[in-house]
Amino acid sequence: MKINTLKKELDGVLPGLAASIAISLVSQFFARFLPTLGAALIAILLGMLLGNTFLNRPELGSGTKFSEKRLLEYAIVLNGLILDFQVLKSAGIKGFVFIVLQMSLTIFVTYNLGKYFGFGKRFALLMGAGNAVCGSSAIGTVSPIVKADNKDKGISITIVNLTGTALMILLPVLGSILYGSDTLRTSALIGGTVQSVGQVVAAAKLVNDDVVTLATVFKLMRVLLIIGVAVLYGRMNMNEGESLFTRKKRAVGAKGEASDGAGASASPAVSYGVPWFLTGFVVFFLIRSFIGVPDGVLVASKTISTQFEVAALAAIGMRVKFADIIKEGPKAMLYGLTVGAAQVVMAVVLIRVFFG
Repeated sequence: MKINTLKKELDGVLPGLAASIAISLVSQFFARFLPTLGAALIAILLGMLLGNTFLNRPELGSGTKFSEKRLLEYAIVLNGLILDFQVLKSAGIKGFVFIVLQMSLTIFVTYNLGKYFGFGKRFALLMGAGNAVCGSSAIGTVSPIVKADNKDKGISITIVNLTGTALMILLPVLGSILYGSDTLRTSALIGGTVQSVGQVVAAAKLVNDDVVTLATVFKLMRVLLIIGVAVLYGRMNMNEGESLFTRKKRAVGAKGEASDGAGASASPAVSYGVPWFLTGFVVFFLIRSFIGVPDGVLVASKTISTQFEVAALAAIGMRVKFADIIKEGPKAMLYGLTVGAAQVVMAVVLIRVFFG
């Protein structure tokens, strides 16, 4: 990024950035007493509440825009340090194939359900990534690739987090009914289905520590495969042009020129399907896997990444307007719960195929 561009972006960001950070800190405090909700969901909901009332001020716009975009990107880069190739060995080749199929089916089903419910393709693709991979982080990763607007991004993150919260509570019970004390199958159900890493850990904690360990491995494989999802979305955008994602928008550019995808291809992130922060994620992943990183650096990167992500989610919440939620929310919630139910059914079937 050029220095002048960065300076321009930083102008006036401090008020909105400070508000986002303050909401994230308050959310993490309340999460201690409301662990089933988690700091991420609390930050989104609190951000929405304040962003539509006391903090509904134009001077905060630049800062919240900076927070939702840049902080989430930095968090994604730092997440590369928490993964290495060793996570793939714990679940074995069957576990890896199970995750690939579960993710692929989730994206396919979510996308087609989105069309059935009447949502735009951008929103359906965001929902597909959020449910298939890792919730908010996945949506933040693919949103610039599909050129999602704030409304689609904010509502999709909210719905995915709410769906993940419901599954976090229900799946430990379902796993106990279906699999008893079987660690592998219970871990595959929770780690292959629940949306965020935190929700996976919380759900697995309701079972036992062995499930926490193995479910986290299944989940981290999904996080790692965000690379493939981002490249797939980028190539879809490149091959189909903007017509794949738009909702009857951008038919004509500002100067009367057709916006047919040629303009979109001018952006390096879209043209190659890999935005800069995903490249950083891969570089850090390779460093962790082949060179190694001190434990102190790993702890620090995880802490910083979490702070950035929660602050970004607070900013996203502040930028979502209640009018949009009222208009799209109930149908979007039904869509999200339907996707969650479909994920569970697919996981149960695949677990039976691969793990007996």
